[in-house]
Amino acid sequence: MSDGRLARRLTTGDAVVVGLGSMLGAGVFAAFGPAAQAAGAGLLLGLVLAAVVAYANATSSAQLAALYPQSGGTYVYGRERLGGFWGHLAGWGFVVGKTASCAAMALTFGVYAHPPLARPLAIALVVGLAAVNLAGVRTTAGLTRGLVAVVLASLALVVTAALGGGEVAPANLGDLTGTGGVYGVLQAGGLLFFAFAGYARIATLGEEVVDPQRTIPMAIPIALGLTLVVYATVAIAALLAAGPAAIAAADAPLAPAVEGGRLAVLTPAVRIGAVVASVGVLLSLLAGVSRTMFAMARDRHLPSRLARVAPRTHVPAAAELTVAVVVIVVIASGVDLREAIGFSSFAVLAYYAIANASAWTLRADERRWPRWLAGIGVLGCGLLAVTLPVVSVLTGAGVLAIGAAVFAVRRGRVRERR
Repeated sequence: MSDGRLARRLTTGDAVVVGLGSMLGAGVFAAFGPAAQAAGAGLLLGLVLAAVVAYANATSSAQLAALYPQSGGTYVYGRERLGGFWGHLAGWGFVVGKTASCAAMALTFGVYAHPPLARPLAIALVVGLAAVNLAGVRTTAGLTRGLVAVVLASLALVVTAALGGGEVAPANLGDLTGTGGVYGVLQAGGLLFFAFAGYARIATLGEEVVDPQRTIPMAIPIALGLTLVVYATVAIAALLAAGPAAIAAADAPLAPAVEGGRLAVLTPAVRIGAVVASVGVLLSLLAGVSRTMFAMARDRHLPSRLARVAPRTHVPAAAELTVAVVVIVVIASGVDLREAIGFSSFAVLAYYAIANASAWTLRADERRWPRWLAGIGVLGCGLLAVTLPVVSVLTGAGVLAIGAAVFAVRRGRVRERR
């Protein structure tokens, strides 16, 4: 019989790979389009802004994860540092927002693999990856390692084709076509934040990491830094070769950068890279969302049956299956890919705002980074969240309000029982 605890089996290398698998691909193959639509070539400034906010979030998450090496991430940190309501709201935002991310990544897979059957293929992928995660966390990390290698190779081919195809135009980097101005850059930053949110997967797997006090603070900045280098390289190459207008208009944002040059024969690399990247991101997303759901269920913020741990593999099997079912329902409902990205960004920015606020409360002997970084994180998350597309802001705020109402109802029932 299981004792209700998860097994510590992930090394530093495993944790870095899980973080890379969560981030690499999401921004390149999904978020660059709407970001270019918002800010034109100003998406590069948005990318830098998103990276700064992500770094602040990463340092807050890393030091909190070292203190609280449990499944749940900011759900646990908010509960311990700010109170039960803020922990619940963080967990709610993460589960709901990342469920939308799961649907977005599954749909990305389907669109690139075979557009006419995008949704059935997306559903089949969710089923298959749920089975992988149920086999155990080391299986998840091992498969992710292979997927990350393929994605990096594909992106290298994309950059080679874009820069070597003879279509490079430096003037494209000055094309700020889009909603324009500071607002457009901020909106692009909020949309591109979607690409950096994957490092949280390392923290949410904290209960399964070996020596978490050392491993997590090392793994999160490494994974984030490597991802930023890759994203910046690909973004500059794509803008130089195709320009922001073509990137904004394309369902596959990187395809125009390859198709127009002498190396168009490498265009399939874009499709292969997107398919593999979406698989890697979705694999890690499903694992991370299920761990937060598991932690919330263990604390009775969600039905307690979701806290069941499989005795042989030591994974939260009930939560894994539930997340997979919900994602399948979202995909089948006809959700739009770009809308899912905006909504997910809003919910996850709220989640990280709570993480930074939690880090702000740390004592000097508990901190590994300056306190002002946490303050930048809170302000940055709030700014990027409110400048997202209006529909994303309103939908995200409504979902968080529902989460607050659920907490109030639950607290009222607990008081009645007393």
